[in-house]
Amino acid sequence: MADKRKIIIDTDPGQDDAIAILLALASPEVDMLGITAVAGNVPLRLTEKNARKICELAGRPDIKVYAGAIRPLLRTLVTAEEVHGESGLNGPQLPEPTMPLQARHAVDFIIETLLEEEAGTVTLCPLGPLTNIALALIREPRIAPRIREIVLMGGGFFEGGNVTPAAEFNIHVDPHAADIVLRAGVPTVMMPLDVTHKALTTARRVAAIRALGNRVGIATAEMLEFYERFDEEKYGTDGGPLHDPCVIAYLIKPDLFRGRHCNVSVEIASELTMGMTVVDWWGVTSRAKNATVMRHIDDDGFFALLTERLGQL
Repeated sequence: MADKRKIIIDTDPGQDDAIAILLALASPEVDMLGITAVAGNVPLRLTEKNARKICELAGRPDIKVYAGAIRPLLRTLVTAEEVHGESGLNGPQLPEPTMPLQARHAVDFIIETLLEEEAGTVTLCPLGPLTNIALALIREPRIAPRIREIVLMGGGFFEGGNVTPAAEFNIHVDPHAADIVLRAGVPTVMMPLDVTHKALTTARRVAAIRALGNRVGIATAEMLEFYERFDEEKYGTDGGPLHDPCVIAYLIKPDLFRGRHCNVSVEIASELTMGMTVVDWWGVTSRAKNATVMRHIDDDGFFALLTERLGQL
């Protein structure tokens, strides 16, 4: 393939993170350099383990997994067991991983990889709080111009927030890290709730994934059936939003998404709106445009891609 995207997935699995990892591992368009774990949906000791469980589920114990930040930069860690279950991956019965956790710290891995690889070739794919990415940018500012792109799941604007009226979970957990990342001058694509709330795991879509009949398809269906019950109750929808796989789908088929290049600023002073992503969609400020914010998704195309790829694992 002419342009295999070299990526690092930074993640806090989570069922939707797990499905994003599976999509990446099933896709020849991306070259996974490693997975870095961060505290978020559940504490770090579970997110790094869950990342390894998913690699083994996909038959890829060769993927290197690194543990990173154990807590946000300034705030106390907020987790989401009520959504993801005690393990973070409730639903399928996945065995304890046998592949090792790498000894290197995730932040060291991110920095060293960006300095070793050719400038402009590595894309960072954060699926959780942005703590590891912010720490890497603080510790080694030389990496910023070397990053090809940051494609992240986080924020919300027209949809508001999902943990507070103003803030989406990933940004809410570590708003200071999000502020640092969005000010770093790195080309950024943002998948906010405005997009992910249109990617609903309807009963028909989950049935199609289960019908793949392979181990990955069945485990994915079990994850979705556990994970979506919380959002179905909250939003009154058939199925819940599938957030994180939107990041990987964008790398494979960017034309599934439409958005706008604009300024995004993160609220870090007001407790009322802490972690709000303030998107200047209409260009009413003179603030520099720093992110392409996606607002529309071809949801049928997205689920067709996801189902086809999961069938190949």
